[in-house]
Amino acid sequence: MPISASQTRRLIGAGTVVAALAAGAFALGAGAGAPAATASTPGASGARITVTGTGRVSGTPNQLKLSMGVQTNAASVSTALAQANQAVRAVTRSLETNGVQASDIQTSGLSIQPNYGRSGTPTGYGVNESISVTLTNLSDAGTQINRAVHAGGNATTVDGVSLNLSDSGPLMQSARARAVADAKAKAGAYARALGVPLGPVVSLSEQAPQQLVPIFANAIAKSAGVPVSAGTQSVSVSVTVVFSLG
Repeated sequence: MPISASQTRRLIGAGTVVAALAAGAFALGAGAGAPAATASTPGASGARITVTGTGRVSGTPNQLKLSMGVQTNAASVSTALAQANQAVRAVTRSLETNGVQASDIQTSGLSIQPNYGRSGTPTGYGVNESISVTLTNLSDAGTQINRAVHAGGNATTVDGVSLNLSDSGPLMQSARARAVADAKAKAGAYARALGVPLGPVVSLSEQAPQQLVPIFANAIAKSAGVPVSAGTQSVSVSVTVVFSLG
């Protein structure tokens, strides 16, 4: 049956309304909170959808870093410094004797300050010396810390303790793979909802990865090895991927 011009206009108008409703429904779903995806129709290049995927993996830390030091006070600078030097040498010697490599011990700080009395004149001098230590065997770390503290005596200080992964490369690779898979799954779900096939990747960009590092408590045991709980370290990666549609 021949179709008149008025019928043609009505068919075109109906198709436009359906397309507008579909686009409006998609925009409404993406508009709740932070948009997980956006779709566009950039002219001749075809429709596209942009999604963000996230991948997170966890591993067990195998390295403990901490700062050890000594604080001494004496009537003269020379005496306070000599006492601090002696204590630091004792701490360092204990660490090396108990399996810590010399390359994992580094001098990190030295300060000498006068102690003032009420009259405003120096009554003595305080010396702080510190070393940064990396312990690579967590099963021995508690004993190494405990013995080093006893070697330094009452002048010993410990702070800045953290557990880390010496090599987070494998975790990063796994997190990236999961992030890409997450983005692809999201894009596929949106494409099915729109009733169009998901095309190839147009572009991909990665946001700065986030690392969550647990903190080791500064508790020093007097008679036994310091308890060390490795816990886990998480690495998170987010990627933004643009797919073509249709």
